[in-house]
Parts: sequence; structure tokens; C-alpha cells
Amino acid sequence: MNRLFIPLQGAQMLFVAFGALVLMPLITGLDTSVALFTAGIGTLLFQLVTKRQVPIFLASSFAFIAPILYGVQTWGIPATMGGLMAAGFVYVIMGLIVKVRGTDFIHKLLPPVVVGPVIMIIGLGLAPLAVNMALGKTGDGSTVLVESSTALVISLSSLMTTIIVAVFAKGIAKLMPILAGIIVGYVLSLFYGIVDFTQVAQAPWISIPHFVAPEFHWQAILFIIPVAIAPAVEHIGDILAISNVTGKDYIKKPGLHRTLMGDGIATIAASAVGGPPNTTYSEVTGAVTLTKAFDPRIMTWTAITAIVLAFVGKLGAVMQTIPAPVMGGIMCLLFGSIAAVGLSTLIRHQVDLAQPRNLSIVGVTLVFGIGGMAFGIGEFSLTGISLCGIVAILLNAVLPAAKTEKE
Repeated sequence: MNRLFIPLQGAQMLFVAFGALVLMPLITGLDTSVALFTAGIGTLLFQLVTKRQVPIFLASSFAFIAPILYGVQTWGIPATMGGLMAAGFVYVIMGLIVKVRGTDFIHKLLPPVVVGPVIMIIGLGLAPLAVNMALGKTGDGSTVLVESSTALVISLSSLMTTIIVAVFAKGIAKLMPILAGIIVGYVLSLFYGIVDFTQVAQAPWISIPHFVAPEFHWQAILFIIPVAIAPAVEHIGDILAISNVTGKDYIKKPGLHRTLMGDGIATIAASAVGGPPNTTYSEVTGAVTLTKAFDPRIMTWTAITAIVLAFVGKLGAVMQTIPAPVMGGIMCLLFGSIAAVGLSTLIRHQVDLAQPRNLSIVGVTLVFGIGGMAFGIGEFSLTGISLCGIVAILLNAVLPAAKTEKE
């Protein structure tokens, strides 16, 4: 009897992840149907690499929003996909190194004093984008899409709904604050008459997602590769979390090397067809905690459901009608939360900022990221998260560790 409910449980898990899954491509201009497809394919590939032992779902990674936005604007979607594919290979290489040398090298290369400020920059660097969209403008603030007073009502309603659900909701509803915020904001947008259904009317019920093949430009590859730092560390945290939930040590079996490689292969597959890079979803881990649905087969059905929905043309068209203020309101919380995670990383690991070494790494990383520092040679330039990641790693490697500093 239990087997009959596994597909239904799988669909429920996708419902939990749906809001975050589609928000990322909506922000970056990628196709939501492709994102659904690649989340499903990525999860199945992850299960193949990990021998279907880990009950976890993979979907759009928010850590790559800023580099995708910059990459698409600078080199176009195909070249950006080539850079994301290279980032996927970084995961695979990390997995191979972990298999040979264990997990210690990751902790030495990416200690909290490096990871913390880089994660903070991912959130803080995107703050202007969130505010502009919340005010009814395009992400760069150059064009007004919705009158500001109307936009504020919608964006603040979306924001407050997301906060209220995250703080006060119970059970499975608590895990869907983004979806709740989108629904409330969308209903208000309908009330104000700012939703255009022309695309929905023209879209067929069944259609092939708009797949995009990657192109390989060395500038885009070198720009995006360093961004893999933060999601790689986030991945380790997610695997530890799901291990605690199920009572099984997935770091040992199937092994961190397999989960990292699975994540990398999922990202490579996603970028091969124009989808956003994949990462393990903590929302789904939360749902697993509540429902005690520890069977990895459930995630197989979550993936299959995502793949099927990717071919529903009307669904993809409806996603494209979500107005900017709806997303902007939610992003005000989302990007702030990412920055808070970086701050929490420094606090939790007791990084002593009274030490000049630590203060230098954190301080320079934050100012370079928020201030928009850029280093360029010819046509190539490093800026944003990519520059911050490299600078933080180099400073950590070069500056001598204090004798009293905790590892």
C-alpha cells in the first residue's frame, strides 16, 4: 500500500521546492520549463552517481544568480552556460580530490573566514536588484515596469506573506514561504490589472522547453568558475543536514566524493541544455524531516514529476506572467537571508575578527564585492563574487595564521 503513495509523496516534494525552483530562472531570464526539466534530470543523475541512497532533491542554485545576470548581459546565454558547465566540472574535480585525500583539503582551502564573506557578497551584491524590482523597475533600475505606489503594495504584500509563512506557519506549509509570497503577490497583481495573459493564450498545452546549447568562451569560464566555492560548501552542509535527519552518515556512504560528483554532473547536464546550475535543496530536506519520507525513491518521483511538468507549455507561460514587484518583494528577504547565512558562518565557527589576518580577509572581500571592484587584463575582467572568491582564497593562503587562531 505504501508503494502507491510514493509518486504522490514525490509530487508533494516538488510542490515544496517549486517556488524557489522557478524564482531563480525568472530572475535571471532563463526558461522556467528548462529549469524544471534540468532539476528532474539533475536529481536522477545525482541518484545514479550516489546509487540512490540519499533522499535529496536538486534544483536551481541561488548562488549563481549574480554571475548568470552578468554573464548573460556580457556574453549571452550560450557562453554563460559554458561557464556554468565548467563550474560543474569543478565539483567533479573536488569530488575526485576528496576521494583521494579526504575532506580535510576542503576545510583548508575553504575555511569559514573565506566562505563567510563570499556568501555575504552573494546576498548583498544583489540587494539593488531586489529593491529595483520591488519598486516596479527592471533589475538595473533603468525602466519603470509598474507604477511605484502599486508596485510597493504588491511587493510588500509578497514580502510580508513570505515572512509570516516562514515564521508562523506550521507543518508542511512552513516550508513553502516563497510559493505563498508568489501566490499572494500574483493575486494582488491580478486585482491591479498588471498581468498580461497574451503569452498564456498563445502557448500550446504541450511544448518542448526552449533548450540552449552551451558555447565556450574563456572569459566567461574564468569569471564563473570561482563562484563554485560557496555552493560546494553549502552542499557539504546539506549532506550533513540530511544525514542528521535520516540517522545515516552519507559523508561515509555513499561518500562525500560521490555526492559532490553527483552535484557536479547534475550541473553539467543542466548547463548543457540551457538550465540553471543545480544544488541540493534544503527546503526538501525540511519536508523530509516533517514527513519522515526517508525513501530515496520518493525523490525519483519528484524528479519525474518535474520533467513531465516541463513539457506543459501553459505552465511555463504562466510563470512568465509573474510581475517584477512580486519577485522583488520576495528577493528582499531572500538575498538578505543569504547574507545572514554568511554572517552566521563566521559567528558559528567563532572567527576572531580581532585578529588582523581574519579582519583583512573579511574586510577586503566585503568592500571589493559591495563596491564593485574589477581587475581586468585586455578583454577579460574579474568582478563581483568571482573576484571576491579568488581574493579571499589567496589572502587566506598567503597571510600567516595566528598561533591562537582556531581552525
